[in-house]
Amino acid sequence: MAMKRAFISFDYDHDEGAKIMLAGQAKHSDSPFEFKDSSVKDHLTGDWKEKVRRRMDNIDVVIVLCGESTHTAKGVAEELSIAKEKNKPYFLLQAYSTKTCTKPTSASSSDKLYNWTWENLKTLIAGGR
Repeated sequence: MAMKRAFISFDYDHDEGAKIMLAGQAKHSDSPFEFKDSSVKDHLTGDWKEKVRRRMDNIDVVIVLCGESTHTAKGVAEELSIAKEKNKPYFLLQAYSTKTCTKPTSASSSDKLYNWTWENLKTLIAGGR
């Protein structure tokens, strides 16, 4: 399988540690993805949504890392909306196995929240959803 470039969208205020762990998995020798860009920390200058759109031009898949407060993270909701607008494949990944994780407000009701395991991650990045 060809290496996929992944944009990781996450709640910067609550889930940065989980994002660091996910980006670290991209360094595994059998990783199917490389970490390209991450969610924007709040308050980029100018039109931050346009900057996210440009970043998404160069990626293959969007990983939406969902934590307990993702439903309140406006930036994550916007990033998912931009991914949909650009027809980028995406999936929602549960950041914590022992917590109740929520979807961003822009997620569809049919969007499944997947468990974060190494095998699931590889399957999801390959398009198995």
